[in-house]
Amino acid sequence: MFFTFIIVVILTAITLVVAALAIAELISPRSSNPQKGEPYECGIPTRGNSWVQFKVGYYLFAILFLMFDIETVFLFPWAVVASQIGTYALVSVSFFLVVLILGLAYAWRKGALEWK
Repeated sequence: MFFTFIIVVILTAITLVVAALAIAELISPRSSNPQKGEPYECGIPTRGNSWVQFKVGYYLFAILFLMFDIETVFLFPWAVVASQIGTYALVSVSFFLVVLILGLAYAWRKGALEWK
């Protein structure tokens, strides 16, 4: 019974997504203009090659920042119910923080936090 419900929900989700994409494709306006394919930067036409490679360090640093920033957000709900749950809350958040610290140590050891 439960798995039937899950299958129905998944099939309904797939059907709705496909239907939304099909309807958008059918009713969307179409016009071809060569300017649509050009990169746009603050209203200034680009000069030279627009495909500039960036160092992966920028992306890695941003992803690490977001990861640790979002994980600290999970500490707020824990802080609200910590007194009600008791020892289990302390053990669970301790495990969470240990995993977080291990991830930071791994990134630090691999040199992901250093600018080269």
